[in-house]
Order: sequence, then C-alpha cells, then structure tokens
Amino acid sequence: MDTIKHYSNFPATGVSLRQMVQFGQNVSTGTLFRASQFLSEELPIRLAHRVQELGDLPDGLNEMPSIRRVQDWYAQSFEEIVQLPKPSLSAEVKERLSKANNRHGRQSRILSEATPNPSVEPGQYDSTGYKKSDKPTEKESDKENVNGGSGGDMKVAAAKRYYSMADDNGDWPPELNAFNNDFSKLLEKIKRRHDPVVTTVAQGILEYKRKRQRMQIDHSIQAFLDRFYMSRIGIRMLIGQHIALTDQRTHSDPNYVGIICTRTNVRDLAQEAIENARFVCEDHYGLFDAPKVRLVCDPNLNFMYVPGHLSHMLFETLKNSLRAVVETHGSEKEEFPVTDVIVSEGREDITIKVSDEGGGIPRSSIPLVWTYMYTTVDQTPSIDPDFNKSDFKAPMAGFGYGLPISRLYARYFGGDLKMISMEGLNLAARAMKLKLKTKGLDQGLRQREVSERRQVGDAESVVNSQSGRAGEPWWRNVTMEEGV
Repeated sequence: MDTIKHYSNFPATGVSLRQMVQFGQNVSTGTLFRASQFLSEELPIRLAHRVQELGDLPDGLNEMPSIRRVQDWYAQSFEEIVQLPKPSLSAEVKERLSKANNRHGRQSRILSEATPNPSVEPGQYDSTGYKKSDKPTEKESDKENVNGGSGGDMKVAAAKRYYSMADDNGDWPPELNAFNNDFSKLLEKIKRRHDPVVTTVAQGILEYKRKRQRMQIDHSIQAFLDRFYMSRIGIRMLIGQHIALTDQRTHSDPNYVGIICTRTNVRDLAQEAIENARFVCEDHYGLFDAPKVRLVCDPNLNFMYVPGHLSHMLFETLKNSLRAVVETHGSEKEEFPVTDVIVSEGREDITIKVSDEGGGIPRSSIPLVWTYMYTTVDQTPSIDPDFNKSDFKAPMAGFGYGLPISRLYARYFGGDLKMISMEGLNLAARAMKLKLKTKGLDQGLRQREVSERRQVGDAESVVNSQSGRAGEPWWRNVTMEEGV
C-alpha cells in the first residue's frame, strides 16, 4: 500500500483525442512501444488514485464487502502493471526511441492551457477530489512538486505525451514487439477483471443503504460516484484504445483508429439500440410485441465518435423510455403508444431526442433521476458474488444506474443528457446532445471532431478546437491539445 500511496501523489497526464487519432494513423513497433511505456507509467497513477479514494470513503462505505472487492481489483491491476518486466534495450535503441520523428517538419508542440467548461464546476471530476477553493496553496503546491506531485511546468507535460512518434527508419529489436504483445495481453486481462466494477459498486452502495437504513445517498457519495465512474470511463478508453491499436496492426478497418470510428453512423447505431431495447423489454415483461419505436434520422449522418459510448447511451435511454411506457399503460395492453427517436443535426452539435407517453414525472423528482441507486422498482435485485458482466449488460431496471452513467458518457466528450417531463400529458422526453465541431473535408467526406471537455480519466480540463489550414488532412486540423 505504500507504493500505491506514493503513486497516488502524482497527477494524471492528459491525453487528447487529437493525440490518439494522430498516433493511431501511424502505428509501428516503435511508436506502440512508446505508448506502452507511457501507459505502464500512467495507468498505475490512475489506478492508485482510485484505490486511495475507495479506501477513504466516509461513513463506513469503505468497509462494505463489495467496495473492498473493487478496491482489491484496482490494487491487483496496479501491482501487475508495476511488476511487468521491462525489456533490456541497447543505448542505440533508447536513443532512437527518445528521438522524435520529425517527418512532418515540425516538433510536437507544448500542451496548451485548458479553457474551463462553463457547464462543469471547477474540480467536479478532478481525480484528487479538490474543488477549486480546496486546492493546495502555492507553497503547498511547491512542496508537492519537490516530491514529484501535481506540479510541474508545461515542458514536463509535453515530455510525457501519449502521442510521440519514434524514429522508424530501420528495424526494431524483437524485444520491443514481445513487450508490446505482453503488455496488450495484460491490459486485456485487466479490462476483463474490471468489467463488473459498475454493478459491484452498485451492490456496495446497496449494502451501505441497508446497513444504514437510508433510502437515498448523500451529496458527497453522489459526487464520489460521478468522479469514480468518469475516471473509469477514461481508464477504459486508454486501455481499449491501446488494445485495439495492437490488434489493428494485423487486421485494420479504414474507418477506425483504435476504438475511435471516424465515420460513426448514427442511424445504424440507433436502429441497433432500438432492437436491443425492445428485445430486453419483451423478455422482461413477457410481451409478445414491445412498444414500437419510430426513428427519424438522416441515413448519411456520420461523425467521429466512439461507437461503444453512443450505443450504451442510446440503449439505456431507450430501455428507460420503454419501461415507462409499459408500466404506465400496463403489460396486458395489446398496443402501446409509439416512442419517437428524432435525430437533429446542427452546426455545432447533434441532438437525439427520445420522447414517449410513459406518464412523465413531477418536476421536483427530476433531479432524483440522476441520483445513483434511485429507482422506481419495488425491489432492487441482488448480484451474485461471481457476477461478471460489464455495464453494457445491465438488467432491465433495478439499480438506478442507467441514466446517470449514460449522462457521464455524454459529458465525457462535452455533450449532455437531460430529461424534460410533461406530467399532465403523460409525456416525457430525454434529450441527448453530442457536442461537435464541423471540420475540414477529406476526400469529399464530411468529418467532425468531438469537442473534448477534459483529459482521459480525470475530467478536469477542457480544450479549444480551432480550424486548421486548408489542404491538410482532417486529423491534422484537430488542434485539441489536452483533454479527452
């Protein structure tokens, strides 16, 4: 635990979507090894933050069996990465790795300062847990810098960037490729281990509520869960991207850079989510035919996004909507009101509205919808200790996690998820807004960059996006310097 505590004193390093896309366009043994080195140093820091935070939870929450189980998973993953043997490299190879590839005629720029997002409170998703007013003073910060803490100038940040092309003029020793494969296999193992984190933490909160005999959780625990799950999204983004890039060297898709799809088709994902949500609804309520869903969307609407994130948001939102319709009108009803999914493309964003006749909710209850463990289900289901499913395979209802987690996925790239209710008319609408910026054209195809709000894993920084020079590839026009 002393090693974990030591690592938790270091700050997380921001990785931008721009860096991910640039890096993924030119994957080689050398550049992949540079990324492996970065992640082997960065992931233990982020995992250590989570171990410490889980151990410091207030009011006995940290003593719940499920919370301790999750803490053990993070500690085990931390230990496995730290203890992974590093390859022995010659001085010549080390020099080549440290020498940036300047093939484009310019060095990697120093990270720009982030612009605050007005929709996010200062420090709301900061991995340190500080609010702006609680952050250390300048003198305290200097002390942290001496001890390798959260200080440092911009040059230090630039030296530790994820996107750093190596000198690929020549062959690399087999030790590098072996390490890349071993590291990727380790990340796959860690990813599988952490699949049930969301549901296991939910079980821990349920244990806490039962022991304390409380109906709802307080603000501090709500803030912790927001911070914890947002960080988890970032960690899994880094891990998933690296695994995909390793696999991409053997079988690549021209529309994908790792797990980032440069031509994500909204209609296809929405149609798939509709079918899945209707199937789950039929299975859960024993229906012959679930409420029908009408989709209005341009079939040619493509943009750059992570399809897994959008699929999760659409599925959870539709599942929530269909459940409201069935329980309002009764499962014995032969024909239900149609639920509408309307996708609107704007100049700066895409809005997806899911509207239903599911009864609506009182205005005073809308904030509770975004509270973890708030649910209208009479009995919250228990989870088997050996449950091993990811958050993408949640039950129809019962934990009150679907909408809060979906809102975090939306906010991850600067969007949002909101609910509007018309109780008297039995109407409810869930509006999902994906913040986008129209970028340049590449071979006549429209591309969009995602307006990034923060760094991967620690939503504490925001980015500016500016248009690039005409004639450059679309990914070169993405000037987001810090913050997925």
